[in-house]
Amino acid sequence: MAISLSVVLLLAIILVVLLRGGSIKPGPAIVAILFGFFLASTGMADDIQRFLNSIAETINSIQF
Repeated sequence: MAISLSVVLLLAIILVVLLRGGSIKPGPAIVAILFGFFLASTGMADDIQRFLNSIAETINSIQF
């Protein structure tokens, strides 16, 4: 849960920066948000979550 909340917060910050910087207009941003919202209710949501978890675990296992 902590990882998914962090990802949501990070993506929200990126979206705000893109909106303020003029890189993305409000219309396409709303479409992207709605796409993500509806994608989360499909059968692909579990596969996407597993993929993101595996990336997070891989990054976490890297030792500097």
